[in-house]
Amino acid sequence: MSGTTPHGRRGPAAALSGIGDTSVGVAVLRAMEHGRPDRLFEDPYARRFLQASGGTEKWAAKPPDGRGFLELMAGQVAVRTSFLDRALLDAAGGGCGQVVLLASGMDARPYRLGWPAGTRLFELDFPEVLRFKRDALSGCGAVPRCAHVEVAADLREDWPGSLRAAGFDPGIPTAWLAEGLLYGLPTEAADLLLADVTRLSAPGSALAADHAEDSPILRAARAAVSAELLGLWRGGPADPDAWLRELGWSPVVRDIGEVSAEYGRPVPPAFDPALDGTGRGWLITAVLV
Repeated sequence: MSGTTPHGRRGPAAALSGIGDTSVGVAVLRAMEHGRPDRLFEDPYARRFLQASGGTEKWAAKPPDGRGFLELMAGQVAVRTSFLDRALLDAAGGGCGQVVLLASGMDARPYRLGWPAGTRLFELDFPEVLRFKRDALSGCGAVPRCAHVEVAADLREDWPGSLRAAGFDPGIPTAWLAEGLLYGLPTEAADLLLADVTRLSAPGSALAADHAEDSPILRAARAAVSAELLGLWRGGPADPDAWLRELGWSPVVRDIGEVSAEYGRPVPPAFDPALDGTGRGWLITAVLV
């Protein structure tokens, strides 16, 4: 990282790169959804993240002969956010006293969801991402609606140790969130992540996630935004259902288009089989049996 403000604090735009910067793109899409009269969820904090990030114009870039990232992914982010909100709240209300947001990015769920009494939520990400969010939300009255613990950690290192040190109890059923994460991991890294999550999970723990195939239409849209964004998609598990079952989870893997229809929304263009050059997208819930 480089750059400081006159007050000696890291400037937000300079403090984020890679995955952290990508999460600002998700905040753009959440802010767009919040502004719709028929919005599927409320996220008044997304705009705070955008204001703190500096320029967000790059996310509107389009390839010369195709659709832009915002157009392709707006529907997916809207539907997945609402779907995963409900999955986490259902798990927390059903006996999962702990919630862990893996690589939380610009996730405002600690502040915007009505968590059951007694919920303890751990938000895990790079220290610069957590710092950025803390600064962005300063002074706007954002208050966590549950016990909220920040865990500065890198998923490539001993993040389970950092989580335990922050007070996480592996003996308590836990609701895990992996949103916008799995397709950014190589297959081997996704396997290691799930193995760690499973070791930390008591029976009855829940996992909520999304996953997506890469495709020509998505690659072109990402390339129009930045070369760095183009390289952040790494594949993840080839078969989410088999991947979870192998380690003792009982999953439900649903096609994003099917869930979108239930929400009264069209199939997100990046995952519409009627369009050339698209891939498949899924929303996933699972319980450890």
